[in-house]
Amino acid sequence: MNPLTELIAPKNRKYLESLLLKLQANTSAVWGKMTAQQMVEHLISQVEYTNGKKKPFCEVSEEEANRARQTNIYTAVEIPRNVVFGTPQQKLLYRDLISATKQLMAELRDFDQYFAEPGKTEIHGAFGPMTYKEWLIWHSKHFYHHLQQFGLITRSEI
Repeated sequence: MNPLTELIAPKNRKYLESLLLKLQANTSAVWGKMTAQQMVEHLISQVEYTNGKKKPFCEVSEEEANRARQTNIYTAVEIPRNVVFGTPQQKLLYRDLISATKQLMAELRDFDQYFAEPGKTEIHGAFGPMTYKEWLIWHSKHFYHHLQQFGLITRSEI
C-alpha cells in the first residue's frame, strides 16, 4: 500500500484506525502546534467538506485549480512540514481522543456513501471539483502528512 495515495481507501481503514488509536492525549507533535486531538478534529472537519456536511467553495480561478490539482493529485508531491493554513481550533468538539477518532472513521464512511452516486464530484478550495478517486488521493496525502506530524508513520513506508 502506498500511503500517499491509498491510506484512506476503504480497504485500509482498519490500518488507518489502528495508527490513530496509538495517539494519546499527551502525544507531542514532531512539528507544528496542534495537539493530537486538534489534529484528529481538523481531519474530521476537512472530511466533512467531502461528505456533504459542509459546503465547500473554490477560492481560485479554474485555471489555477486545474494546475494545482494536476500537481497535488497526480504527482508524488507531499504536503511540506510546518505549512500553516490558519490557526488550530482551540475549542475541542469531542470529549476525548478516542471519541474524535471514532467520529473521524464515521465521517470517512459517510464520505464513501456520499460519492456512491456515479459521476459525483466535490469542490476543493484550491483544486476545484474532484472525483472520489481524486479525493481518496488528496485525503490520503493529508492524513499521511498529519500521521507523520505525530510520528505514527514514516517516509520509509512509501
